[in-house]
Amino acid sequence: MAKAQSAIEFIILIAFMFFFFILLFSIIYENTSEKNKDRKNLLVKEIALGVQDEINLALGSSEGYSRNFAVPEKVDNQEYTINITEGLVYVKTDDGKYSMALPVANVTGNIQKGNNTIKKENNEIKLNVN
Repeated sequence: MAKAQSAIEFIILIAFMFFFFILLFSIIYENTSEKNKDRKNLLVKEIALGVQDEINLALGSSEGYSRNFAVPEKVDNQEYTINITEGLVYVKTDDGKYSMALPVANVTGNIQKGNNTIKKENNEIKLNVN
């Protein structure tokens, strides 16, 4: 009887420890997942803010201003789209989970991933227009 009771107690102890480790790993996973989401949101926001800043800088500059700047190819190894539509710079990951839209001045031309050229000619902001 004592051996059977010891075996049952041992099984209960193992089950309790197994449950405890599953609970601990799920909490760690949740925290890591939340930090990854925050990081991707921040990266998308930084891209949109960077483009907004470049346009505002060109807008406030004198006639003949020209500058090259880069837009990342991917967000945390994930594809995304970027465009300027109706006075907004819009950045969205292809899975649709992360996006950001910020107001910008009217520009001629389109933003693209990689290298971009922004100019101020005839009091007009031109993006990737020759």
